[in-house]
Amino acid sequence: MLPARPPFMPLLRRIDAMLARCHRLIERARDPYRPERHYMRGPGPKWHARHRADIAGAAL
Repeated sequence: MLPARPPFMPLLRRIDAMLARCHRLIERARDPYRPERHYMRGPGPKWHARHRADIAGAAL
């Protein structure tokens, strides 16, 4: 004969699922990697310094 399941098992499964979702949410919030902080927004000062000389030479 199969042992009877306690009536609170579905409740425990739901609580476990909710805790897992909360844990994932907290982990995502604590993730230090932010790709938008590392996104290159355009040429930097060295590129501008090199190409200013090229543009000035071409304008002559």
